[in-house]
Amino acid sequence: MQYTYLLVNFFTILIPFLFSFHPKLQFHKTWKAFFPAVFLTGLIFILWDMYFTHLGVWGFNDRYLTGIEIGNLPLEEVLFFFCIPYACVFTFHSLCLFLSKRTNYRKQKNFTVFLVTVLLVVGIMNIRYLYTSTTFISLAILLLLSHFVWKLRWLNRFYMVYGVLLIPFFIVNGILTGTGLEEEVVWYNSTEFLNIRLNTIPIEDIFYGMELILANLLIYKFLLSRKKVARPAINNELHEKVMR
Repeated sequence: MQYTYLLVNFFTILIPFLFSFHPKLQFHKTWKAFFPAVFLTGLIFILWDMYFTHLGVWGFNDRYLTGIEIGNLPLEEVLFFFCIPYACVFTFHSLCLFLSKRTNYRKQKNFTVFLVTVLLVVGIMNIRYLYTSTTFISLAILLLLSHFVWKLRWLNRFYMVYGVLLIPFFIVNGILTGTGLEEEVVWYNSTEFLNIRLNTIPIEDIFYGMELILANLLIYKFLLSRKKVARPAINNELHEKVMR
């Protein structure tokens, strides 16, 4: 039982890692963008996790852990912020190869405004619940920046892919919150969230996961775009030297 959380991480990343080298997907060729993205995002979320663990917003059941700790977090929880984003960014990368690159900017704007409005209203009305308010309000701000400031054209694809990702999300988070187990792997303080659960999963986890994956994708896509811009510049410079 002590390897439960570790095995959840392992099986989450196993198939995406193996298929990273598939000739039609070639996700491994984007690792130079992915690893800085997952490191920077992971650092932010791990610090957030450590603080909330310290406050007792959530905690971990020693029965399902190896006992190795980093700060006040179990090793498995730290690995979570690598394994889950790897699987999700790989899925986004793979599905986007088959999704249309055309963006209905109006639909993206309408859905983003709707989602941000709901998040802000629920977050502000439940400001006394630390997990609820922090997650909902911070995600709303990130979505506002993504659409209206950074003017991303791929948010619609993110919404669609995240909808697909909710299927494995309910399996993984279900196990971590006690589905099929005698006890929870991760427990939540009932005074810090809405206590609305989908089976065993707090509803806040859906939006926490969305923020985690979006934050990874923002940095990942930015680094990829820089790489694409840099290549033509290098090629032009070489061409000019050859012509001289």
